[in-house]
Amino acid sequence: MKKTLMTLALIGASSTAYAETVQDYNKQVINRVPYNVEVCTNQSVGGDKSGDMLRGAIIGGIIGNNVTKNVENGGAVGALLGGMFGHSNSTATGGTQRVCTLQTRYNE
Repeated sequence: MKKTLMTLALIGASSTAYAETVQDYNKQVINRVPYNVEVCTNQSVGGDKSGDMLRGAIIGGIIGNNVTKNVENGGAVGALLGGMFGHSNSTATGGTQRVCTLQTRYNE
């Protein structure tokens, strides 16, 4: 029993932690200076025919309501036919478009 207590006392005395302070004398500071760059790329775009289709549907609906006053859903049929006609006669074409964005970069 005495040997066990003496061993525990020695283990407890030897496990003392020491705190150290570390100072860094070679610290490197990087000064970043922002500047703006305009970056432009060419992107391919499809022709948007929805505007012509919508115009044709509106005009077709108006004509369908006025021509077929006694027929049920005459305006809806006119809008459908006008939308199809406007879409098929659209002159919208696809191609490439130049898109520019502003990016922030840094000088060190």
